[in-house]
Amino acid sequence: MKKKKRIILFLLIFVLLMGTCSAGIQIVAKNINGSVSGRSRVFASVSAEKEHTIDLLVAGDSESYTSVSPMDLWDKTGIAAYDCGQPGQRIQETYYVLKTAFRTQSPKMVLLETNTMFRDPGFLKNLQMSLTEPLSYYFPIFKFHNAWKALFDGPGILQNAYKGFEIRNKVVSYEGDEEYMKETKDKTDIPEVVRIYMEKIRNLCRKNGAELVLMSAPSPKNYDYKKHNALEEYAKEKDLPYIDLNLKYRDIGIDWKKDSYDKGDHLNILGARKVTDYMGKYLQDNYGLPDRRGDDGWKDWHELARQYFEELKKKI
Repeated sequence: MKKKKRIILFLLIFVLLMGTCSAGIQIVAKNINGSVSGRSRVFASVSAEKEHTIDLLVAGDSESYTSVSPMDLWDKTGIAAYDCGQPGQRIQETYYVLKTAFRTQSPKMVLLETNTMFRDPGFLKNLQMSLTEPLSYYFPIFKFHNAWKALFDGPGILQNAYKGFEIRNKVVSYEGDEEYMKETKDKTDIPEVVRIYMEKIRNLCRKNGAELVLMSAPSPKNYDYKKHNALEEYAKEKDLPYIDLNLKYRDIGIDWKKDSYDKGDHLNILGARKVTDYMGKYLQDNYGLPDRRGDDGWKDWHELARQYFEELKKKI
């Protein structure tokens, strides 16, 4: 009985200690720009945004944050958007970065770039992430452990400064078949773990009053008609809006000789601005996202946009 009590006491002390350290490290991560690096950076940066100022969250892997430019969207429409994607983002990370954002934000919409819905690292990795991501969510010290260094060494280099977006101006043309979306009745399987977490994401959005919209960014390297069929079927099954920009890249004006960053995998800044312009009009025509350009709580967005366009002039 004494042994059992000692174990319970140890666990209580451990949870209390982790909770206290997590609360402290969250303060550091939110208030010192660049204090968190690597995959955890997006969790810290979205948490550091002024509360209830984001109306559109863009989630997914690197296809998401290389395709939607929040500052261009702001300039054209006044929609306050934030890119919270990660390189190779797994569906577990998608769920928990959105859950993190919903702690302090009340977005009207989540725009989910769909390439992450086909990622399946295997049973063991899925199991690991299904355990570690909730642990890091409730105890951020595990995710932000390197933030303490900023108190002594100063913050690191701040990247993704434009609401999760950075200007990528390199051009490496896509030289493949421009008719990469060849019609077929075949479908690519959506992994079961993705379906499970997509249901959690749908419920999370519904609970927080956010519309969930699926979007496939133009990418010959990542998309084909088999994926389109799978996503279209899934969207109909779950009653979700779905827009496949791979079928519309000519309407968007994508030039694969100029608008690709790395041979048709990601868009560069030229392509991202075209997609953003197209999606801005789509969102205005189909959804009632507010124009915040004249609102007092968003004055700092004007200054950030000014900095963005100043940098843009130097790079394109």
